[in-house]
Amino acid sequence: MNQSIVVHWFRRDLRLSDNTALTAALNSESAVLPIFIFDPNILEELPKDDARVSFIYRQLSLIKEQLLADGGELLCFHKDPLEVFKELSSRYPIRAIFTNRDYEPYALQRDSAIQTWAAQNQIEFKTFKDQVIFEHDQILKTDGKPYTVYTPYMKKWQASFSTELLDLRTTTSSNWASVTHQWMALKDLGFTPSPIEVPDYHLDKTLLDHYSDKRDFPAQNGTSQLSTHLRFGTVSIRQIVKAALESSKDQFLKELIWREFFMQVLWHFPYTITKSFKSQYDNIPWRNAPKDFDSWKTGNTGYPLVDAGMRELNATGLMHNRVRMVVASFLCKHLLIDWRLGEAYFASKLLDYEQASNVGNWQWAAGCGCDAAPYFRIFNPSTQWIKFDKASEYVSKWVPEFQELDYPRPIVDHKEARIRCLESYKRALAQF
Repeated sequence: MNQSIVVHWFRRDLRLSDNTALTAALNSESAVLPIFIFDPNILEELPKDDARVSFIYRQLSLIKEQLLADGGELLCFHKDPLEVFKELSSRYPIRAIFTNRDYEPYALQRDSAIQTWAAQNQIEFKTFKDQVIFEHDQILKTDGKPYTVYTPYMKKWQASFSTELLDLRTTTSSNWASVTHQWMALKDLGFTPSPIEVPDYHLDKTLLDHYSDKRDFPAQNGTSQLSTHLRFGTVSIRQIVKAALESSKDQFLKELIWREFFMQVLWHFPYTITKSFKSQYDNIPWRNAPKDFDSWKTGNTGYPLVDAGMRELNATGLMHNRVRMVVASFLCKHLLIDWRLGEAYFASKLLDYEQASNVGNWQWAAGCGCDAAPYFRIFNPSTQWIKFDKASEYVSKWVPEFQELDYPRPIVDHKEARIRCLESYKRALAQF
C-alpha cells in the first residue's frame, strides 16, 4: 500500500452515523482505516463474563458488517494502544489518526502518550468533540473558573446553547482502506458471553413529556434506558438533545446537562476520583464493616427498597436512578461505609458506568462533593419506599419475600443510624 491512509480510532463512539471524527476522516481525501482497541489496561480489571465487553463486542460486530457491505473493514486489537499504533505504522503509511476526545484521567494520559509518539513519527493526532455538547472549557464562570454547582452551570449551558450545535455530521465519502484482517472471537479476549443484555432505549415524545412526572417511580416505565447507549456512543448526543428539545418540558434535557456538568468537574478536579471534592470530608471516620457491606452488596439489609435496588443491579447491571440515590445514601450515611467502596462496586456492575457521573453522584450521596446541599441530607429508605413505590410493585419484583418471616431484620435502625451519622460528620468537620 503506497497511498497514505488515515486511521479512525473508535472509542466511546460505536456508530457510523453522526460521528464527528469518522466524518472528518472520510472527508480528509485519504483512505480510512477504522480500528478498535480492547485495552488490556482496562479489561484486566473486569470479570470474564462482563456484560459491557459483550455489548461492545456485539456492537463492533454490527459495525464490521456495515463496513464490509460498504467496501470497508474494521480492525480489532487486544493490546496496549501505543503498541497497536507502532505496529500499524510499520505496516501501513499512516498520515493521521482521527479520534473523538475522551476526558477521563486515564484516557488523557493514554492520548498524551500517543500524541507524543505520533508527533515524533510525523503522524498527525487529530481529536474532536463528539460525546458532549459543551466541553470542559466551554461553560465557565465570567472569571474563567469552572462551575462547581449544578444550577448556575445548567443556566449558563442553556443560555449558551444553539441548535446549530446539533447539526449532524455527514459525508458522501466511503473511501475505506483496502485491508484484510482476521476477526477475533470474544474468547480470544479471554471473555465469555454475558447473560445480561443491554436494553434498547426508547425516547418518544410521550416519554419525554411525562418524564418529570414518572421518572422517580421505579415500577413505572418512565425512563429511556438510554444511559448505556450514551456511555458507549451507540447513539449521538446531538440526536438525543434534538429529541429532548421536541418535548414541552425540559427535565430530560436537564438530566443530560448533569452528565456534562460531572464531566467538566472531573476534568478540572481529577483528584475527586480518590478524594472528596471538599477536603474536610476526608476526615470522616468510616466504619467500613465488612459484614454490613456484604449485606448491602447482596441486597440483604432488611430495608426492602435498598435490597430491591441492589438485587436489580446484580441481576441486570442497571438500577433506577431514584433507587440509586437511596442505596448510595444508605451505604454512606446509615452504614458509615466509605463512598469510594460503593463507587467501586457500582463501577464493577453498572452497564452505564461512566467515571465522572459515578464519582460525582457518589460524592453527592455522601455529602462530600460539589453540592450546595448540606451533609445532613439523609434519605429515609422506608419513607422513600412509601413515597415512590406505594403499591410495592418494584419491591415485590426484586424482593418477593419481603413480607415473609425469613426476610432479614433491618441491619441498622434508621433513627440511631441518622444520629450516628450526624455526630460522625460533625466531629470530622470540627477537626478541619
